[in-house]
Amino acid sequence: MKQRIIGIDVARALAVIGMIIVNFKVAFGENGSNLLSFFIRFFDGKAAATFVVLAGVGLALMTNSALKKNNPIKLKAIRKRIAKKAIFLFIVGVSYLPIWPADILHFYGIYMGVLIFLLSSKEKTILVSTIFLIIVFPILMMLWNYDTGWNFDSLVYQDFWTIKGFVRNLFYNGFHPVIPWSAFMLFGYWFGKQDLNNTKFVIKAFLISIIVFTGIQAVSYLSISFLSEGNQESAQELVQILGTNPMPPLPIYMFNGIAIAITIISACILVAKRYENTIIIIALNKTGQLALTFYVAHVLIGMGIVEAINPEKMRHYSITFSVIYALAFSIVCVLFAVIWKKHKTSGPLEWVMRKITD
Repeated sequence: MKQRIIGIDVARALAVIGMIIVNFKVAFGENGSNLLSFFIRFFDGKAAATFVVLAGVGLALMTNSALKKNNPIKLKAIRKRIAKKAIFLFIVGVSYLPIWPADILHFYGIYMGVLIFLLSSKEKTILVSTIFLIIVFPILMMLWNYDTGWNFDSLVYQDFWTIKGFVRNLFYNGFHPVIPWSAFMLFGYWFGKQDLNNTKFVIKAFLISIIVFTGIQAVSYLSISFLSEGNQESAQELVQILGTNPMPPLPIYMFNGIAIAITIISACILVAKRYENTIIIIALNKTGQLALTFYVAHVLIGMGIVEAINPEKMRHYSITFSVIYALAFSIVCVLFAVIWKKHKTSGPLEWVMRKITD
């Protein structure tokens, strides 16, 4: 059995911390400091995209051995295990949707369901499917109104708890819709099938992805500036089409999300390999292994504490409060992971999932 790639868990830890910062900003508010708001907006959709790409990488590492040995019995067992995990994550995510409507776990479960069908496909098929999911979304936008069900001012989805509304939100216009977001997991699955122990390949992946990411950011910014001709109203409209915001998840955002995810993952693999015995890498490695626990904890505990103290002030706090609280909560998570891993092999929720799905 191949040694666990430390950088994957380090990247997972950074992705979770990024999601905590973004989600606390959404839940608590971003009033005040424009500079800090501008900086934090950079994480919007990128941390979550990295989280999903990493899931695809993890599933590839789980299946690579069975596929290389062409072991149909082992592959069937892995499919069953992934299906159980998908159902578990879907149920966990749906269970606290009334508290946190922007949950990603129930979407995650469906992405895994999509991946099951492509588990033993050729790499070319996986990449074609990834591109298809990204390209088909703007076509769907021409057929159906993206804003249906949404009140974007309050971030409330009007008919969410109806069958029609739930399915529409899940597959088309929710926070992380299956079309096109499952493309992140598929690309991660393709990336995880490559030789991630090969330093030359990882360096190449890092360089290509950072060039693509920087290029997309530059083209997006310059095209909006050029076409809007300094008109703020026009610029706002163009941001919807040419910007890198996650809603709606148009191709420019999706390719940008893949590029930043591979940049972060590649960088983490390279740095973790070189500094694997340093305190920070060891701590982040342990934190990444408890990613599911911390994702659920940041909603139930992190958001729950603040809401219990002052429910009326939710979404009206300053951006400074949201970021400082997010960083403090993240530090507590890292410390918890370090202490927990001294005594246990799995995180609390990871242990429950393993018991149910293994």
